[in-house]
Amino acid sequence: METPYIDHLSNADYENVYEPSEDSFLLLDALEADLNFIEQELKPNLCLEIGSGSDINQYACSVTKRTAQHNAVAVECICSNLTDNLRCNLIDLLLFNPPYVVTADEEIQNAKSDLVYSWAGGEHGREVIDILLAKLPEILSPRGVLYLLLLKQNKPEEVLEILSKQGFKSEKFIERRIPGEYLYILKVQH
Repeated sequence: METPYIDHLSNADYENVYEPSEDSFLLLDALEADLNFIEQELKPNLCLEIGSGSDINQYACSVTKRTAQHNAVAVECICSNLTDNLRCNLIDLLLFNPPYVVTADEEIQNAKSDLVYSWAGGEHGREVIDILLAKLPEILSPRGVLYLLLLKQNKPEEVLEILSKQGFKSEKFIERRIPGEYLYILKVQH
């Protein structure tokens, strides 16, 4: 599995969307590590990445389409709040690199750029994550799998407990220390 080419993107693009960083590449590493399972066992009919560009951002949809074309990959982009515009229980493969940085409400409210929404996660960095977790039983197909990126401050053990109470099997699939952060990819399935 190759890392997508992003050399077509400019500094102007990164003024409007989150620039791929260590967290983005860790999610790719998790998919690559589990590629045999994804291709041979899961064989997903419908894959969804929530938050390409990490927020509700029409410009991010445009950048995603351009990046897909640049990499000769077919995608359909929908600008939506999480999965609000999708029918229930259809997603076989769900990817989510959410806004996860622990952020004070005042910092979000006083932001001078919409780009803050791509990383600002509110208290415990879980504002958007918790919304997704509550909806997850309605999102995944009966055989669906979620790969979710979390920061240590997002309290992964607590997230695993929430998922267990919902009847999901979940595990810390990959973890990595990077400068200033400790990241996890959770693998979640029925």
